[in-house]
Amino acid sequence: MPNTALLRRVSALAVMVAMPGLALAQAPQKAPTPAANTPAAASPAAPAAAPSADAVVASVNGKPITQGDLAIAADDPALSLPGVDEAQKKSLLVDYMVDLRVGAQAAEAAKVGDTPEFKRKLAYFRDKLLLDDYLEQEAKRAVTPEAEHAIYDQTVKLMKPEEEVHARHILVDNEAEAKKIAARIKGGEDFAKVAAEASKDPGSKAEGGDLGWFTKERMVPDFANAAFAMKPGQVSDPIKTQFGWHLIKVEEKRTKPQPTFDELKEQIDQHLIRKAQQDMILKLRSEAKIDRADAPPAAQAAPEPKK
Repeated sequence: MPNTALLRRVSALAVMVAMPGLALAQAPQKAPTPAANTPAAASPAAPAAAPSADAVVASVNGKPITQGDLAIAADDPALSLPGVDEAQKKSLLVDYMVDLRVGAQAAEAAKVGDTPEFKRKLAYFRDKLLLDDYLEQEAKRAVTPEAEHAIYDQTVKLMKPEEEVHARHILVDNEAEAKKIAARIKGGEDFAKVAAEASKDPGSKAEGGDLGWFTKERMVPDFANAAFAMKPGQVSDPIKTQFGWHLIKVEEKRTKPQPTFDELKEQIDQHLIRKAQQDMILKLRSEAKIDRADAPPAAQAAPEPKK
């Protein structure tokens, strides 16, 4: 198998060589206006059919490079080309595959593939690719709508109802300043407006002190105990925490809504995939005869006592 570092250098070279043309190709150009009564003006062209995996896109010394070869290269994370349109990406991948084949053919002529070290690498990467594809097949079998919804139902059933508070706060450095601001609010000034003017909390100041919805464990104890003991619309007396002095206004209270299936779907799928793949590997190991040279020697049997 060709050296991965070399392939990446070859790929980078191919991309660099193509860059000037790529920059020009990405420059905006005015699309020509179709003439009246032409087929282009009458109706849009039908989308082209997807090319066959066996379609030949190039050849190197008579050996073909197919559309299927490009598809495999396109899946290589090292060849990711974000922001490049499909036509340009295909051209760059063809350049890469040409460089790959040229280099591979030269390495083959130099008998690089005949060394024991190369053959060990080839066997290793073959095993790795086989396992990766096998695990991917197992992942596809594991993620079914029935399995997803079963995990979701089980998860939400175990979730205990939690109270949430939606509150605002004003943070200042000392008690005297907090009392002055409390007097302004009691005098009728808008809490959010005063927070935007006087609060020292950079995270909520611009939002009028709005902290959004939070559960009790998300806040420090003194702050949380005060907020959760208040009713909607109430403003607290000055409260001290390690961050300074706070005034809190509770806007709303509610029982935290359960997450929807769509919100948890990605986590559920990852759980199903990991479990299915782990179970499969453990099953294969249990069924295989495995001998390890580094295994500790078996405990020797104790000698029988003399009669």
